Amino acid sequence: MGTLYLVATPIGNLEDITLRALRVLRECSLVAAEDTRTAGRLLAHFDIEKPLVSYHEHNAQGTRRKLAQLNRVLTALETGDVALISEAGTPLLSDPGYELVQAAIAHDFPVVPIPGPSALMAALSVSGLPTDRFLYLGFLPRKAAERRRTLADVAEIRATLVFFESPHRLRATLTDAVEFLGGDRRCAVCRELTKLHEEIWRGTLTDALAEWHNREPRGEFTLVVEGAPEPTLWDEGQVRSALAGLLAQGLSRSEAARRVAKQSGWAKSDVYALLHNK
Repeated sequence: MGTLYLVATPIGNLEDITLRALRVLRECSLVAAEDTRTAGRLLAHFDIEKPLVSYHEHNAQGTRRKLAQLNRVLTALETGDVALISEAGTPLLSDPGYELVQAAIAHDFPVVPIPGPSALMAALSVSGLPTDRFLYLGFLPRKAAERRRTLADVAEIRATLVFFESPHRLRATLTDAVEFLGGDRRCAVCRELTKLHEEIWRGTLTDALAEWHNREPRGEFTLVVEGAPEPTLWDEGQVRSALAGLLAQGLSRSEAARRVAKQSGWAKSDVYALLHNK
């Protein structure tokens, strides 16, 4: 029985590949790659000759072709190790591999990570923003309405936000981010990470929109955006006043307490207690 290795590969600079990744690629019996042309160039650079099989979950030729790819990898795992690599970076982070990992686990094949380059972690580490809590959003939806809905859904989250964006959608995304997240939020716009024209731009979302309104977006972008600010805790007088106003509108005590708790930073139980302690 073989092992499925999830091998992180460079996102730009080939020197970022790890010694362990090179050893696994040399020792495995098959390399499953999102793009066999990119994988072929990577292997050739390090003088590695291995059979390559195309593996990408969004197959234009349909479900039958995708299932054939999956079964070929599972068959190879019965007799040897397989290395899964994406076009760049860590497999499964906005790249193919989820269905394969699920299938390998279901068939009791060991699944082992070979950590290494990741645009997500690289951008987060240099952003200058809090890293203790973050929410990774992958690529935001292409359609404007869906993208705005996603940003609205995460607007109140106090964790740092990280997402990828293509150059031709960057301006539209920054416009929506200013509207739904707030233009005064700090952000880092990371462009072409580890590549020749790498750039880390820092400022507010409003500043970022102005910056890329005046210059043509080029390359691959990773955006890191400050989370929602901590709510200002209301004093007791403000809480009582808000409760009175909502009750006067005909809301139930429970609903009034829920709404005020969300706005005030108070626990709902504490807000509700005020209703019984006038």
